[in-house]
Amino acid sequence: MVEILLGREEVNPDKPSNDDRTPLSFAATGGNEGVVNMLLGREDVNPDERGDCGRTPLWYAAGYGSEGVVKTLLGCEEFSPDKPDNCGRTPLALAVVAMRPEVVKMLLEREEVNLDKPDNHGRAPLSIATKSGPKRVLALLPVQSRKVVTPV
Repeated sequence: MVEILLGREEVNPDKPSNDDRTPLSFAATGGNEGVVNMLLGREDVNPDERGDCGRTPLWYAAGYGSEGVVKTLLGCEEFSPDKPDNCGRTPLALAVVAMRPEVVKMLLEREEVNLDKPDNHGRAPLSIATKSGPKRVLALLPVQSRKVVTPV
């Protein structure tokens, strides 16, 4: 169905919906790798387009999509994997909250992803992981970022 629609000249494949989300962000949320690849194969689709609340397709994929979609998006050129939404939450922070350790791993492999980038409430991914994330997510964070607190 998507292929048929994309074949129509009057269809804008990057046009946001009424809630300001692009077709790519919907495909990323659903983990639909085939549609994501189809859309990314077009020059008129921006993989880093911010939609509702400043969220990018990677932001949605990190929390709700598939690891394959995250990997595909991370492979795009001219792309910021650390772009926060309007609340300051990065894809890494969302992956930690959603308890997605494989996505956390993929994001941490990128130099431009800042582990200590706080959201608008001052919470960095590490503080989110220590408060609510499982030990398996915390274990993925670089050792130098973990602070040992000694009881008094």
